[in-house]
This record gives sequence, C-alpha cells and structure tokens, in this order.
Amino acid sequence: MTIRELLEYHGVLSNPFSDEDAQNDTVFKASCIKTSFHSAWDKIYGSPSEPSTSIVFGERGSGKTALRFQMIHKILEYNTDHHGGGVLVVDYSDLNPFIDRFRQRFSGGRKIQKILARWELRDHLDAIISLGTTQIIDRILDPNRQSHPAAIDIKPLPTQNLNQFQIRDLLLLASSYDNSRNETPLNRWIRLSKSLRYSTLVSNVTRVWEIGLGVICSVVLASLWYKISGGFGFILNSWFYIVALCFWLPFLRKATSRFIKAWSIKRSLRVLPHLKSDLFKILLRFKKADFNGMPFPVDYGTDNRYQMLEKLLDINNTLGLKGLIVIVDRIDEPHLVNGSPELMKLLVWSILDNKLLKHEQVGFKLLLPDQLLIYMERESSEFIQRARIDKQNLIRSLEWSGESLFDLLNTRISACAADGKSPKITDFFSPSLDKTRLVSAFAKLRVPRHLFKFLYTLFAQHVHNHSDSEPVWQISETTFETSLALYIRNRDAADKNLGIL
Repeated sequence: MTIRELLEYHGVLSNPFSDEDAQNDTVFKASCIKTSFHSAWDKIYGSPSEPSTSIVFGERGSGKTALRFQMIHKILEYNTDHHGGGVLVVDYSDLNPFIDRFRQRFSGGRKIQKILARWELRDHLDAIISLGTTQIIDRILDPNRQSHPAAIDIKPLPTQNLNQFQIRDLLLLASSYDNSRNETPLNRWIRLSKSLRYSTLVSNVTRVWEIGLGVICSVVLASLWYKISGGFGFILNSWFYIVALCFWLPFLRKATSRFIKAWSIKRSLRVLPHLKSDLFKILLRFKKADFNGMPFPVDYGTDNRYQMLEKLLDINNTLGLKGLIVIVDRIDEPHLVNGSPELMKLLVWSILDNKLLKHEQVGFKLLLPDQLLIYMERESSEFIQRARIDKQNLIRSLEWSGESLFDLLNTRISACAADGKSPKITDFFSPSLDKTRLVSAFAKLRVPRHLFKFLYTLFAQHVHNHSDSEPVWQISETTFETSLALYIRNRDAADKNLGIL
C-alpha cells in the first residue's frame, strides 16, 4: 500500500498533512487561508480602519506564520473594498539583512550577545521606515509592480495630490531610507525627483555657478600673479591660496555641510547600507531652503525617527493609504539568533515601547515565540510601565483545543477532496476510534505542526503494515495508540533538548 492509494480510496486527491510550515503550505494558501482561523483571530487582527497592536506568544508550529499570511490576505481584501482608503503593510519578518548590516558596524570579533545588546528602538524604527519608504517609491516608479504585501492596484499612486512640502519630505525619506537593490541610489533618487516634478535646476545651476566661479577666478588670479611676479613663484606663495580660497568659499561651505550630513546619516543608520558618496551627491541636489532644518536621522535618539515616521504617514494618507500595519514574525529564525531566547530578547525587547506600539494610525502585530513570555513575566516594573503590555491586546498562548484541531483537519481534508466527495478525518480510522477519542488525542499534540507530523507518520506506518494484495483502508486503534505514544515521547524529548520544557 501507499499513502496516495489510502487517500484516494477516501476521495482525497493530495496529502493534506505533507506540509508543516505555512510558508510552503499549498493547501493552506489555496484554501485554508480564507476559512480556518484561530479562535483568537478577531482580537489579534482587529480592524484595518483603526490599526491596533497585538502581541501574540506561541510555541513553534502553533500557527504564527499562518496568522501573518492570513492578516496580509485579509488586508488585501480590505484594500480591494476600500480603494483610496487602504492600509500599507510592512512585513517585518526577514531580519537577516538588518542584523547583518548592524553586525558589520562592530569590529573586533565581538560576540553576537554584546552586539545585539546595542540594538535599540531607533534601529527598529529605521528598518520599518525603510521598508515602508522603499515600497512607496517602488509603486511610484513602477506602478505595475505590487511591491508591498497587500498592494491591490497597478495604477500609479496619485502623486499629483502631494503638495510641495510632501514632495520634499518624500525625497528626504528617499535620501536616507530608500533601500532598493534594483539600481544605484543616485539614479533612483533622480528618477523619483523627476516623477514628482521636483526641480533640481536651481540647485544644479547654483552648484555649477559656484564651481565655475572658483575655477575662473582662480585662473584669472593665477594669470595676474604670474604677470606681476614675472614667473611661477606665486605657486609657493601662501597668499595666493588664501585669496583663491575666498572664491571657492560658497561651494566649499555648501559641500562641507552636505558631506558632514551624509557622513552623519551613514553613521547613524546602523541597519541600512549607505555609501557616503551617493548620499553626498543626493544631498547636493536639494534646494537650500529644503535642506536647512530638515530632521535627518543623524542623532542617537528617536525624536528624528518619529518625525520621519510622521512624514511617511502623512504622505501615505495623501496617496490613499490611511494606516500602517507592521507584522513582526520569525524572530527566532535569523541565522545569528538561531533560536536563542536570550538573543531574541535582546533583539525584540526594544520595540516594546508604548509610545511606538500605540502610535496613531500604526498597528503592530508581534508574533513572538513563547519562550519570551517567561522573560517578560520576570521584567521590572520600569519595563512594564514603558511597554504597557496590558494595553496591547496580549495573547499569552496561541493554544489550540482538540476540537479546533479536529475541525482544522476536516477543513484541510475537504480542501484536498475530489469533486463530489466529502471525506472526514473519522473515515480514516476504525469505528473503535470515535470522535471523542480523536479529539482527546489531538489535544495532546497541542499545535497544528505536531498534528500534521503525527498524522503523516501514522499514515506512513499504517501503509507500511499492509500490502497491496491485502489493503486495509482504516487505521486500527492499536496502530493509532502506539504511534501516538511514540510521537509524544519523541516530541517531549526533543523539546527538552531544546530547553523548551
């Protein structure tokens, strides 16, 4: 016997238990994403019209990544129904690029614990603003590219609605936070400025004039000095350079201020890749009035970052994106973190700040490993006061009951069923294993991942016990109980080795 033959006998065309991770789960993405929701879904998801924060703790395999995909799908439906009033989604689940860039800032072979101990709230803000800014610019420059997770239209964003100050702010955000890998930062910024009809003519002409003034006046001065001194001796005369420098002062003053700003931005943005030369060339193209007084992210605090976030939200509102939802997931997966609870704590703790989590028009969905809940319960009153966890729609455990897992299985089986067939999970077991016993057993498996792993193993064991000449189409109670006890024992041993138990 084979598993395929067993499934097809009961009217199931594909194996509903072969995928354990929502990232690659075709059954989930094709059907269950729309129909199978955790009992705490409403509290976690909230309403896109009023973005809110939720903090969810769940063990591995409990469905955190599935929740992320479901939220993105639901927001996509919301954006489809509310054209011109949708929500921008920032999928903050791949932290590897940001952590790698952060690590490069610290040399000397320091341990990752000491490096991540320096990670601050401003680094999270920089990463989130960068992801949001890059998505908006992608959609402006390439309307046919659905560059954020819940983008629904391929029409150009209404950039004609932006006023001159918002255009300046978007170019300001682009200079510091655009992180596209498709072209050089300078070329992309120039394309954006042309698309927004931001004139760089004045700044370009002024720059050419200042450089030309320095060159022409230096040549004239050298000619006069040559005639007066009767030779090239003036080259060694310090007064010649002092006088010539006066003609270069307008350009040098501007270039120096822009170079210092470019250096400060690169130094301050620890999670983003920047070249001082690109930043310098971009900053030279800003008009003097637009450059002066702008809140570039050049300090070590968060005030400028919040100002930049406000500018991004203001621009989004004008472009028809009335809110921002940030989904944080896979905290345990960056290769430098590698599932360590201590490193996860160092990475994520700084984002637990009530000022950010309750920011107007912004909702955070923090899908965190359950190991971090223990650390949170041990925190000081100062941390509790800063994070205000009690106000963040806290889900302490993404638990599944035996009944909900039973229903989940039937939904997945139906999604894989042949036309005209309506198989149930009970069809695969002998009559002695009734629904009550199955529900009780499923409850011991706790989460969907363990349930799917167990059933796949169980089906494999069953077909292994029977030949093609004498097939048996229902799993016996003995096989079920033996496989269940063995799986739970192995699971608990693995959890103990990982320090979960």
